[in-house]
Amino acid sequence: MRTDFPQVDLPVDIIAWSEVTEEILNIYKQACRLKACIFALCREGTITVSINLMETEVKQGDFIILLPGSIIQFYGQKEKFKLSFVGFSSHCLTGVNLIQSAPSSFTTILEYPVLNLNDTLSSYVKDYFALLDRVTTGPYPPDTRMAQQILTNLLYVVEKLYGTCPKTEKRPQNRKEEIYRKFIQLVIENYMHERHAQFYANCMGISLQHLSTTVKQVTGKNVLDIIANVVLIDAKAKLKSTDMTVQEIAYSLNFPSASFFGKYFKRYMGIKPLDYRHA
Repeated sequence: MRTDFPQVDLPVDIIAWSEVTEEILNIYKQACRLKACIFALCREGTITVSINLMETEVKQGDFIILLPGSIIQFYGQKEKFKLSFVGFSSHCLTGVNLIQSAPSSFTTILEYPVLNLNDTLSSYVKDYFALLDRVTTGPYPPDTRMAQQILTNLLYVVEKLYGTCPKTEKRPQNRKEEIYRKFIQLVIENYMHERHAQFYANCMGISLQHLSTTVKQVTGKNVLDIIANVVLIDAKAKLKSTDMTVQEIAYSLNFPSASFFGKYFKRYMGIKPLDYRHA
């Protein structure tokens, strides 16, 4: 049975580099799970990586989107390469609802984290990342609110890109990976009104035991933790970036009461919703 992977975050709200070297990627030589959200553009060469346990060859013009929770590992390069990169820390992510910011492409990003851009789009993204590099290393680096706005804008662009750009073909999945990916897709589609593991097992036509065992083997996490993680992405964003009351947030996520929502939130976060809002 797979144990969970070490988790990697970023030390500040936003980091951008025009050129990423092999030395920087070496920190991902061992498989790890991201707490951050990362966007990268391969500007030159070819590298081999594992994204969510799927080996992938990233080549020039490929745009990579790694959502929090992604499992990544850098295997190596076949030739000299250049990457541009921008990443947002877990702290920054608390004020952005990733699911609602890219509503039609969120599950597609999970399944196809690599897009191949044409030369024109690749040039635009490269220039944008270079600008972010200058902004983040300049005399007045972005504060949290600005970083969150940059992330929201990037997600809007990603939403458009997924409607027009070809996805990089994946290697065939094994049955366990198919079950896990289908489960994640169903959670994204149904988390606002359904948090029971049995519901998802029924949708997939498999036993709860089969679903639970498979998800644990693939991710190291249990089914309820994964459902809760998606629910909390939404809840944390609403607490930090809206003036909705706790009761309004509870009802928006189909909790029977603010009290029930508060207990659920504290069980996973270790803190009450209002304390989290004001932290």
